[in-house]
Amino acid sequence: MTFLPMTTRDELPPEARSAVERRLEFDASPITALESTLLANPASFAAYLQWYALREEIAPWIGERAVSLFSYAISDENDCEVCSLAFRKLLVDSGDDPDRPEVTETEQLLIDWGRLIVRSPHGIPDAFYGRLEAAFSPERRLTVLAFAGQMIAVNLIATVGRVPLDPALAAYRRPGRDV
Repeated sequence: MTFLPMTTRDELPPEARSAVERRLEFDASPITALESTLLANPASFAAYLQWYALREEIAPWIGERAVSLFSYAISDENDCEVCSLAFRKLLVDSGDDPDRPEVTETEQLLIDWGRLIVRSPHGIPDAFYGRLEAAFSPERRLTVLAFAGQMIAVNLIATVGRVPLDPALAAYRRPGRDV
């Protein structure tokens, strides 16, 4: 059970309703338990909406699939059940195997970077930085890293806030791994 407040759309003040409408411009899917939690404070919700803005910026040049793979790698490595299952669902529903995806060189680079960012942000090898420099311009590296930071922040809210799992995600748990 979450120890953070959760709201329903019917309980939202006008400022929060406006924030929901802005979110629906990015993504028409139903409001999640995580978003219902953040909506208890419109400024928090607005801050976390930046994840969508950054996603919209990077998706055209790395692809929606790469965004999902990168987000899944970060959330899975961070052991965030809510977020990892949300991206696992996106990947499975699009026909991918998130445990053994067939990936491009760039997608693998992003998967590896996402896991390294979480696992060892101080220990990313110079050779890996060289691979990133060869693949992405400085501006794009900044944008992807900012997106990763937003993803980690979302993981933190979901995990520390004990946000409940949306029922639709439970079926996407890996046997023996996700609790």
